Amino acid sequence: MAAAQGRLSDGAGGMDEAKDTENDRREADTAPLPFRSAVDALRTARLRPQIEIEPTRPPQRLAPYTYALEAAVVDGDQDLADGRLVLLHDPAGHEAWQGTFRLVTLVRAELEPEMAADPLLPEVCWSWLTGALQARGLACGEPSGTVTRASSHYFGGLSARPAASQIEIRASWTPREGLGGVPDTAAHLAAWCDLLAQVAGLPPAGPGDASVVTLPQRRGPQSR
Repeated sequence: MAAAQGRLSDGAGGMDEAKDTENDRREADTAPLPFRSAVDALRTARLRPQIEIEPTRPPQRLAPYTYALEAAVVDGDQDLADGRLVLLHDPAGHEAWQGTFRLVTLVRAELEPEMAADPLLPEVCWSWLTGALQARGLACGEPSGTVTRASSHYFGGLSARPAASQIEIRASWTPREGLGGVPDTAAHLAAWCDLLAQVAGLPPAGPGDASVVTLPQRRGPQSR
């Protein structure tokens, strides 16, 4: 697969970002213990070195407590795929989730022309997600999502550009809650990174692969 176009964040920063970070840290202190434990597991997960990942501003109003990460699969100066993973938590439970936690994701990458033409591509991409979770022994409930394939053709002053195709996977699922009502978010993050790597065309990491890096800790969880 070819490089994904651009990162998910808009690159805005400055005083607003500093203020958001301060608010995040203050709100993190009042978040429920299960949510804080789930976020701590995300922060300490160990990932493949080709995957660059960092906290990002989570979407608002989806749940009382939210935390988000964005990632890119990088080869030199080229992004092969990118995505975002959002952890939602509602201590009161959510009927549609059938639980108190929910994971929401977006993954996208550009496609080679012959792969984009495969009529089974959407089914294959969805199987990559479910297969990544199953390969790590992760049970999940209420999975749902879409796989979108888009093509761009250029005309006029842009006619020299070759046609481009992109795949986009949007999905959500309810992770099984373990001891203390806390899901194994580190394992779900690892499975999500497996999906990112597969979409990017990387070979699977071998068992016990020591070439991993630690997730940077930059922001705390965000409450509504």
